[in-house]
Amino acid sequence: MELFTDSTYVGKGLSEWLSKWKANGWRRGTKGKSSPVKNEDLWRHLDGLVAKHKIQFTHVRGHAGHPENERCDALAVAAYQQFL
Repeated sequence: MELFTDSTYVGKGLSEWLSKWKANGWRRGTKGKSSPVKNEDLWRHLDGLVAKHKIQFTHVRGHAGHPENERCDALAVAAYQQFL
């Protein structure tokens, strides 16, 4: 499965950082200055999904004409505008 995202944070979180966060009790940083992983509940949910699928992360530039990325952006904007 290929995951396209314009978020480097999400991509690196899934492909590089997730296993370290789990091993460190969902904390990030060095032992002396570690802090809780932000949005831990969402990362735990993603961890469960990643465990069920083999995922390849592909970064796409935001607002660069990628059709699916543009659609996701439009949906996200429409969703938050209802709360303004």
